Amino acid sequence: QVQLVESGGGLVQPGGSLRLSCVASGRSINTMGWYRQAPGKQRELVASITRLGSTNYADSVKGRFTISRDNAKNTVYLQMNSLKPEDTARYYCNTNPALRSLWGQGTQVTVSS
Repeated sequence: QVQLVESGGGLVQPGGSLRLSCVASGRSINTMGWYRQAPGKQRELVASITRLGSTNYADSVKGRFTISRDNAKNTVYLQMNSLKPEDTARYYCNTNPALRSLWGQGTQVTVSS
């Protein structure tokens, strides 16, 4: 059974950077995604990556976020640069499309001065 564990969140000032990690245990997964949910808003997909490295990004993060993966480590990363207050949310990884059973605790990202 696959389990996903996110880490790397924190408090950062506007313009700062963070790198999130998601480790998948159990088996390898083809297409992975990073999602986020801000208070009072629906969860949204911000970036996805296939096993071969093809990527897609939400318009709101294009040019600022980079998704990558290390298949040997079953790990997916999200490098977030030029962070804005509107990036504040809880970030989750999951397959794309997402499976309800794989939602984990997520990791909180707060962008504030």
